[in-house]
Amino acid sequence: MNYRFGSIAILLVVAGLAADLAAAQSYATRPIRMLVPYPPGAATDTSARMLAARLSEGLGQQVITDNRTGASGMIATALLARAAPDGHTLMVVDVAHAANPALNDKMAYDTLKDFSAVSLVLRVPMFLLVNPAFPAQSVKELIAVARANPGKYNYGSAGTGSTMYLIAELFKAQAGVDLVHVAYKGGAPALADVMGGQIPMCFLSTVASLPQVKAGRVRALGISGRSRSPVAPEVQTIAESGVPGFEFYLWQAMIVPAGTPQPIMARLNSEVIAALNHAASKELLGNLGAEPTPTTPQQADAHIRTELERWMRTLKK
Repeated sequence: MNYRFGSIAILLVVAGLAADLAAAQSYATRPIRMLVPYPPGAATDTSARMLAARLSEGLGQQVITDNRTGASGMIATALLARAAPDGHTLMVVDVAHAANPALNDKMAYDTLKDFSAVSLVLRVPMFLLVNPAFPAQSVKELIAVARANPGKYNYGSAGTGSTMYLIAELFKAQAGVDLVHVAYKGGAPALADVMGGQIPMCFLSTVASLPQVKAGRVRALGISGRSRSPVAPEVQTIAESGVPGFEFYLWQAMIVPAGTPQPIMARLNSEVIAALNHAASKELLGNLGAEPTPTTPQQADAHIRTELERWMRTLKK
């Protein structure tokens, strides 16, 4: 009796392995959709389009970016949760993906159970940007102005829970300032209003804002990384210019629906690493101040879990 049950178990395992192998051998069989939770021009959109171009070459199928914005990425993520776990629907997420559970009691998916990470993609520091007419020439001066006028100055973000929001709230807490949040439908319109003077400031990644900084349309008072960026060495870190110990990076990862066969996961991981190591990709990201961070799926999953726990501690009060 035990022998019979053991044989059945072995057959089931073999059948499962055979199914996984068949899935991997036939992948990819049609165009692939890459969900992007932010509008065109955002840092996540920029890297997703770069990855889509490289993956199209590596997988032999067109990878089409699909911008589904709103709710700090949760609209796009809910779509991914309902997608078939066959490697034909991908998504690039960022810090907000890990912070959303701390900000929302009810969600249409489980951040840890419903997805598997393929790889981390990159990390990039963020600028503290102000309108050129703003009466502060440094982070230290901005803090002094804000403290003297609590609640007077606004900052823009892509919405509650977005990376722009998260870094601003950390800055407020560590700098001891009272800034008023103004939500936009993306980073680009927030940046446009900073340039136009409708709001005085925002935090935005170097990827999304460097051209405007170089053109003088906005002024970068500080950068959130541990050290200065080679693309803007004149911009002091926030830590050295007013908030000791301050450090924040926008990170990105590629995820797929949970249950995606391991051979497909391995193929995707290999293609993402190849895409990030491609000379043109390195040049593009380097010129924008971003650092490629390819990892194993296990390392990416662990990073997301750690970040989720971090934001639960930080935001759940």
